[in-house]
Amino acid sequence: MRFFGPAELVAGLCHTDEQNPFPVWQDGHISPCFNQLVLGALPHAGMAIFSACYLGTTRCSLFQTAPPCGWRLRLVSALLAALLFTADVVVVSLLQQADMYLDVFADGCAILAWLVHFSAIAVLQSTAFRRTRGPPLLLLLVLLSVPNVVITLMIYCDSQEYLHLTQPLKLARFVLASTRTVPLLVYLLAFTFPCISDAGYTLYINAVDGSPLIPESAEPDTGEMVAEDGSSCVSRLFYLWMNPLFRRGQRGELDRPADVYHLPQKLRTNVVCRYFNQCWEGDVGLLRVLHKAFGLRFYILGVLKVLVNLSSFAGPLLLSALVNFMEDAGAPVSTGVYCALGLFATSLLTSVLQNIFNYEVSKVALAARAALVSSIYSKALQVSGSSLASCTLGELVNLMTADSDRVVNFFRSFHELWSMPFQFCITLYLLYLQVGVAFLGGLGVALLLLPFNRFLAIRILSNSKGMLRCKDDRVKLMTEILFGIRVIKFYNWEPHFTQKVNDSRKQELSHLKAIKYLDAMCVYTWAALPVVISILTFVTYVLLGHQLTAAKVFTTLALVGMLVVPLNAFPWVLNGILEAKVSLDRIQRFFKLTNQDLQAYYALGRLLLSCLNVPTDGETGLFLVLVQGSLVVVVGKVGCGKSSLLAAVTGELSRLSGVVYVADRAAGFGLAAQEPWIQHASVRDNILFGKAHDPAFYQAVIEACALSDDLNVLPNGDKTEVGENGVTLSGGQKARLALARAVYMDKDIYLLDDPLAAVDTDVAEHLMKKCIMELLKGKTRILCTHRLEFVYKADLVVLMDNGTIVRTGTAAEILPLVEAVPKKLKNDHNMKEKGLFTSSYNICMLIVYRTYWAAVGGVLAASILMSLLLMQASRNLSDWWLSHWISELKNNSSSRTNGSTSAAFSSPHLLLFSPGGLMSFPSSSVQTFPSNTSSDVQFYLNVYTCIAVANTVFTALRAFLFAHGVVCASTFIHRRLLDRVLKATMTFFDTTPMGRVLNRFSSDVYSVDDKLPFVLNILLATVFNLLGMLVIISYSLPWVLVPLLPLALFYFRTQRFYRHTSRELKRLYSLTLSPVYSHFSETLTGLGTIRASGSSARFVEENARRLEQNQRCLFLSNAAAQWLDIRLQLIGVSVVTGLGVIAVVQHQFDSVDPGLVGLSLSYSLSITMLLSGLISNFTETEMQLVSVERTEEYSTNLPIEPQQLNLPSAWPDQGRLEFRGVVLAYRDGLPNALDGVSLVVRPGEKVGIVGRTGSGKSTLFLALFRMVELDQGEILLDGLDVSTVGLAQLRSRLAIIPQDPFLFSGTIRENLDPCGRNPDQQLLDVLDQCHLSSAVNRMGGLDAEVGERGKCFSVGQRQLLCLARALLTQAKLLCIDEATASVDQKTDKLLQQTIREKFHDKTVLTIAHRINTIMDCDRVLVMHAGKVAEFDTPAALCQTDQSIFHRLVGLRGE
Repeated sequence: MRFFGPAELVAGLCHTDEQNPFPVWQDGHISPCFNQLVLGALPHAGMAIFSACYLGTTRCSLFQTAPPCGWRLRLVSALLAALLFTADVVVVSLLQQADMYLDVFADGCAILAWLVHFSAIAVLQSTAFRRTRGPPLLLLLVLLSVPNVVITLMIYCDSQEYLHLTQPLKLARFVLASTRTVPLLVYLLAFTFPCISDAGYTLYINAVDGSPLIPESAEPDTGEMVAEDGSSCVSRLFYLWMNPLFRRGQRGELDRPADVYHLPQKLRTNVVCRYFNQCWEGDVGLLRVLHKAFGLRFYILGVLKVLVNLSSFAGPLLLSALVNFMEDAGAPVSTGVYCALGLFATSLLTSVLQNIFNYEVSKVALAARAALVSSIYSKALQVSGSSLASCTLGELVNLMTADSDRVVNFFRSFHELWSMPFQFCITLYLLYLQVGVAFLGGLGVALLLLPFNRFLAIRILSNSKGMLRCKDDRVKLMTEILFGIRVIKFYNWEPHFTQKVNDSRKQELSHLKAIKYLDAMCVYTWAALPVVISILTFVTYVLLGHQLTAAKVFTTLALVGMLVVPLNAFPWVLNGILEAKVSLDRIQRFFKLTNQDLQAYYALGRLLLSCLNVPTDGETGLFLVLVQGSLVVVVGKVGCGKSSLLAAVTGELSRLSGVVYVADRAAGFGLAAQEPWIQHASVRDNILFGKAHDPAFYQAVIEACALSDDLNVLPNGDKTEVGENGVTLSGGQKARLALARAVYMDKDIYLLDDPLAAVDTDVAEHLMKKCIMELLKGKTRILCTHRLEFVYKADLVVLMDNGTIVRTGTAAEILPLVEAVPKKLKNDHNMKEKGLFTSSYNICMLIVYRTYWAAVGGVLAASILMSLLLMQASRNLSDWWLSHWISELKNNSSSRTNGSTSAAFSSPHLLLFSPGGLMSFPSSSVQTFPSNTSSDVQFYLNVYTCIAVANTVFTALRAFLFAHGVVCASTFIHRRLLDRVLKATMTFFDTTPMGRVLNRFSSDVYSVDDKLPFVLNILLATVFNLLGMLVIISYSLPWVLVPLLPLALFYFRTQRFYRHTSRELKRLYSLTLSPVYSHFSETLTGLGTIRASGSSARFVEENARRLEQNQRCLFLSNAAAQWLDIRLQLIGVSVVTGLGVIAVVQHQFDSVDPGLVGLSLSYSLSITMLLSGLISNFTETEMQLVSVERTEEYSTNLPIEPQQLNLPSAWPDQGRLEFRGVVLAYRDGLPNALDGVSLVVRPGEKVGIVGRTGSGKSTLFLALFRMVELDQGEILLDGLDVSTVGLAQLRSRLAIIPQDPFLFSGTIRENLDPCGRNPDQQLLDVLDQCHLSSAVNRMGGLDAEVGERGKCFSVGQRQLLCLARALLTQAKLLCIDEATASVDQKTDKLLQQTIREKFHDKTVLTIAHRINTIMDCDRVLVMHAGKVAEFDTPAALCQTDQSIFHRLVGLRGE
């Protein structure tokens, strides 16, 4: 008896040769024996053993709800797998093959394994694993069984008998093996997407390994999670760590920046900046530092880009092989299966690699952005004052906004710079292999078109620059209009300024029109280029003596399409890189500016000694010694150099010679600047300025700075937000708040630059006594002021003139030499409060679309859509015609030619690339056909040419119609917006931050002009392209609708899931971007205060905090885009694979048209790009349509002033004014600003008005001019109620010199008489009467520029110009609101004399803080808390001891 060992056992089981009982490789693939035993039975045995280990897991009886659907799907999958293996055992038993026992053994192991696994899952879903995916080991066990299924299918495909209908049992085994892939896929999907409401696998910011599971009831707090860190490979690949954030966004709970994930550790702003600064060693260029910091990682991504490019060519090559298989009726089915599997694998690999590349590049760009923005901010805090003077605020903000963004975009463009030529060269080579040198004819035309496109690009660029220049001028004009809106309304200048803005807008639109038409020309050129190249290539090919075949036509067309993409995109990529270079140089120049070197600037010492040269015109050296603890008052006329002296002490100027000693310089100074710098924060935060809150000292500062009453009035006390630049505070309040901040710093040295100018006499007395003399006693104080009454309290008085110290001494010695006092008057209007007019985002998007449709014009918009439809239809028709041509020529040739020719035609290598065509030289493939076949080719080519020409015509029509529609919409939207805003009430302007209104005219209008048309154009093209593609695919292979329907449902749910969160993330990004930029501009504005107080480090930290918050939103917005991308890529892979499989199946039944299959498959390769483009462009269009919504909101919802027109012609002829029971509140819920005011002013009477800040003085004028409508009562002018008079007529008959001396950019003539109603001589006369002739002549006469907001004049001179405006009017009633507070006393007396002479027969109302200004008035009106407190002659009021006016006169010692 022969020994029966393991070899014999295996040989008997596997039915193999005893000499080689266990072959691994057999007949060109893995043997069935190895497959069933090692890849089948062994993993299944392992699955059974390890699954059994979980059967004893402790169950939990607390669960009340059904288990998550992921667990249920896995349970069903395991049971289904066991049943399928059982069915296979039955079929094997019926077949009775030689290796039957091998299959029964393997299937038995599988049945046992899946049943045990089924039991393990049933147990685990009732344990603590319920809220997770369960043990990862389970997934590994299932994955180990996958190779067995794949190899079994490959063995069956190679063996024709398993695929033949004559062998039903073997075919049944093939079907069962194929079906086994379904439960496996369902199991893997259920594990990947477990449908668990809580993301237990996400890392929390404070979590450690082994954290307890999340309770079932708890919702994850996304604001506490860390993005990406701690996630598994699968989670990172499919961005599953984003799901909790998406769910939160879907619930509508993503409201605040704090709700989003924290950045991964490596992308944290402080980590990136620390590493970036380490790389910045010595004086090296910025590019070198960026290279050192991010270069290596960036170049590694370049290797990934090469792999992506190479794998992208695999798709078309495999597609070509599949179509060749379709052509050959006798081709083995395994070829088709391999092609379909290859398509699946390569498209999946390309998708994953492309996704990883995009995501990693975005992370590098994000890190570079953090490093750049932080470095620019830090540098701005270090640059010396003189170096910084060479840069405007706008330029510096541009460095952080536009320039840093361009440099960051370089990271995205750089790899395209080499990648596109690489793709271009490969495509050219493949084209050469198809048609030989004939491709040079078409390529020549393309290269000839490049100069033409360059010409178009240059024209577009020059027009873009012109448009931006006009836009800057328009926005600058709008800024001035909004700053001076009160003056414009007072003088009824709205029509004039509307015309000015419209003229500027007209120039801007002329450039926009040119840009859009040139863009349309570009679109047309690039759309026509493929057709021109193709036809020329074919003509050249025929002229060279070759016979044109349909295969050559189709392949060449596809290659030409691939050729145009890099040709089209490359100029834009190059342009982006050149822009990045320009921006990099600008940032580099900024980094090379000289830093403030305080160690070199100061010397050490105990006293504060200034002995320096301050670099202003005509200055000589200053010599000044100050004793510690003394009060030094600096006086002198306007422009004498008082502020420069303080700047020299803080180190903001350049020391040319001499030395500056400051005791304990490192502690900093307490600086109250002349123009108060207020942060956009609460009153308390402004005062504390980063210091700890000391309640006792804080209260003392509030009392000393006379802020108690103001805080009582503010809605939330000291926690009230004061808005940007303190917009909600009056000038006096801002000055006192800035002083309080300086005092709370508790420094040894205080520099106070005119803090008393903007306050009333009694408040100034309080500040001097309680704050400067008492609270700051013992400190060194340098006070610049024009209040002569306080100079007597100084230890030392310094008189300055022309930048030099004329004399120092006591008050008695210096005061007789002083003529000029004031320095600066602040706007003392206290009615502005935080903007309540908030933008509403609740307008339905459908209404916004309708608004834009109306702006374009209904007929024009319909024409654009029709041209788009015709363009897409003609494009799809041309493609269909080509596939029809292929099929017809193939059929014709088969019926007319002999077998060899038929064989040559039966595999014409359709579509894209054919291996035969690529490997053989084109000349060898020349065929000779009967003349009728040649005429067929000619016929089909002619028809194709006609369709292609029609397509280019429709493309041109669509491009130019769209360009025209965009310009029409831009014109319409801006005109409505401007008209409505300039008619808006003053209440609107007082309650809305200027930046918000300006945004409508700058960024929103720019979006409507440029950004919205760009994305809308792409969106419309994508929608029609996608529709056309779906129609062609459905027509070609109707069976594809079966997988398309569930994929469409998946797509719809995915995009809905994505869009909610994506929109919120983009909104949060915009929301967090503004604080970064506003903080930077705020820092630049208050640079002197920040550096003087030694707070630079705290501001750097604050910038990092704001930037970090913005980076979080940007990072997650990028990650969300990649989350969507990978899912869309999978849809694309599914469609391509589905088409391939359907084509292979239909090939077996001989029911397929190869031309249509080729067409469908070529379309399907671009489906991912189209689906992704559809969502991203739709989301982006929605974002840009917000600009239309915001402009529409202002164009329709703003409260506007009444527009009555009735007015008697000669009114007013006397100037009699009467207030009857006037009650006025600025807005509902605010206290009355005027509370029952009744008074009568006689014709020609001169009335002075006094009262403390907020008493209602300026409100009287606002009520008279109807800037705010009355709640009760009436105002009569010459007996006529002003509320019945048209606003334009009312304001044109009154004259006012407003409190704020506002001038517009332009000439002196334009500022005096914008409407050009007076001759030059009259203008010169009024300038002479206002004592401005010498100053104007020195500047160059009436045509001299006044500068931005009149910066070429001092504040006092600006007030004189405003007075000159009023002198030009012939009004019977003149209102003067603090018009001469900033001129010296001598000039003030002369001006009062001029007003008395010029308006001797007219009624004059004068508000004044200076009592001597109104002492010669006929009567004085004293206002208190919105009521008339006193109204009598000055003499009568001075004789009454209880009189408020008497007390005010007494304070001045008069």
